[in-house]
Amino acid sequence: MAVLADLAEWSRAPLSGTVPRIETMPAVPPLSRRERASLCDLLDDLGPDAPTLCEGWTTCDLAAHLVLREGSPLAMPGLLVPQLEQLTDRGMARLKERVSYPSLVQRVRQGPPRLSPMRPGKVERMANTIEYFVHHEDVRRAQPDWQPRSFDDRDQDRLWSRLVILAKGLARSSSVGVELVRTDAPAVRRIKSGEPTLVVRGVPTELTLFAYGRGAQADVDLEGDDAARTGFAHREFGI
Repeated sequence: MAVLADLAEWSRAPLSGTVPRIETMPAVPPLSRRERASLCDLLDDLGPDAPTLCEGWTTCDLAAHLVLREGSPLAMPGLLVPQLEQLTDRGMARLKERVSYPSLVQRVRQGPPRLSPMRPGKVERMANTIEYFVHHEDVRRAQPDWQPRSFDDRDQDRLWSRLVILAKGLARSSSVGVELVRTDAPAVRRIKSGEPTLVVRGVPTELTLFAYGRGAQADVDLEGDDAARTGFAHREFGI
């Protein structure tokens, strides 16, 4: 019995020495969610009347666009088909009349509504990684004191993987060939066949902005003759 008592006491005694603790790194939210949160912080800071790179749009217009895009299936045709833009414009106007700017930004911050087809995590990442990155830059780069941001390799890879899927559609109306070349990694993607060819060099963040019609603000290098430079036309999908 004494032996059993000693064993019981020993089992309750603290272990000698230091037991190494396994530190777990906090999970990093997807890029789409981080861009959403940062964009909403900026929208709150700037107010409803600040300029954006979207021609004719203020920050209030952009917030209404994002709410409509995620919350109203009827708005999608106008976002995808230029001939139906008036449907989206009317929806944005009604939304701005009914909902205050702070409430619009809060709706964007909360993410897609519960019944939105964009709500599931994988769908949300596919639909919004580039959307929120580009629109965040639309607001940032329209301000006089904007500064470039740095992105780690993983985020650059995420943008590149989405860009190479979508860019062929963006370059469809181009009358010349278009080739995207990463300058931070050995990766090249021809998004439109044809000659002459316009070669666009840059990191994925800047290549994305270029492909989505923000070429004047994108930090990219263009290679090609005059015919290649003037023949490239952006096909906008409402972003």
